[in-house]
Order: sequence, then structure tokens, then C-alpha cells
Amino acid sequence: DIRWITATSPGRIERIPLLPGVTITADTVLVELSNPELVQAAFDAESKVSAGEAGLEKLKVQLESDRLTQESAVASLKSDLVLASIEADADEKLRQAGLVPELGAKRSRAKADELQARHALEQQRLAINAKSAQAQLKVQEAELAALRTQCQLRKQQVEGLKVRAGFAGVLQRLGDERPLQLGQQLNAGAAIARIADPSKLKAEIKVAETQ
Repeated sequence: DIRWITATSPGRIERIPLLPGVTITADTVLVELSNPELVQAAFDAESKVSAGEAGLEKLKVQLESDRLTQESAVASLKSDLVLASIEADADEKLRQAGLVPELGAKRSRAKADELQARHALEQQRLAINAKSAQAQLKVQEAELAALRTQCQLRKQQVEGLKVRAGFAGVLQRLGDERPLQLGQQLNAGAAIARIADPSKLKAEIKVAETQ
């Protein structure tokens, strides 16, 4: 059972800790690569995640502040509406008793009706703002999730610079056609090592066609 181990990320060979012929485990590091651009990309991705988390918290605070402001406006209008309704009812009774002119009572009633309409509109706005806040949070959370996924991918690529065996066996060779050398540049997918499982052996015999 022979397997080829390939590079998951491009890089330059910095260290070759083993030589062919040794027995290895799945976690054995075969080659260590360096890729400054990849490391920087992982750092940038982590910074974007931190910025995204801060942006999400800032948005939550802002939305909560807007909600409290809107609720305060609704409460203030409700208080004004109650007072205006009491005043309109009182003026109506005084008008019926002939103590205030009809115009004054109508003005009081019109003011109460206006406040009633404004209060209803502000309540609707409060409900709409709540739905809008939820939508904004979902968008921000989705963007943050995408940044976290990208960051995780970059971290995995950086971790891939330490090429591990992946399964136990015997290290047969390093490199494909030529042995690996320190400082050699490898592309993603390049052959790193060939590993054989000694518990599964196979003999190949060439027999001439005449035989």
C-alpha cells in the first residue's frame, strides 16, 4: 500500500527533518515549508474577523440605542395623548354647559385626534424598526461568518506548510523525480514523499512473453 503525500500549499523548503527509510506515524512532519505571503494573508484574515466582530457589537449597540429612542418617543406621545384626551373631554363637558366656546372644544379634540394618529404611526415605526434591526443583524452575522470561514481556511493553509505524513508506514523517498533540497520552491500539489505500509506487501514479477 503505497501513497504519495503532496503539498497542500505552495512554499519554499525550510527544513527536512527525516531521511528515507525511517518508520513514521500519521502526525510525523516530513517537510517544513515557508510562505510569508500566506502567513500575512492569514494574519489579515484574522484582523478582518476581529474588525467584523467589533462591527457587529457596534451595530448591536446602535440598534439598541435607536430602539430605546423610538420607545421613548412613543411613550412621550402616549403621555401627551392622554393629557390631550383628558383636556378634550373636559372642554367638551364645559362646552355643553356653556362655559367655553365651541371652537375651543373642537381645537382640543383636534389636538387629541392628531396625537392619536401620531402615536399609532410611531408604534408602527417601532415595529418596522425592530424587523429592520433583525435584518441588519442577520446581514452582519452572515458577513462575519464568511470572514471566519476565510480565516479558518487561511489558518489551515498555514498549518499545511508543515507537511505531515497522514498515516503510519515507512518513508520510502522524498520528492518525485529528484530528491528534495533545502530552499527548493514547491507548488501546491507537488509530490513531497512516498510512504509505504509494510504490513501490506506485493511482489511484481516480469515474465517474458515467450514464457
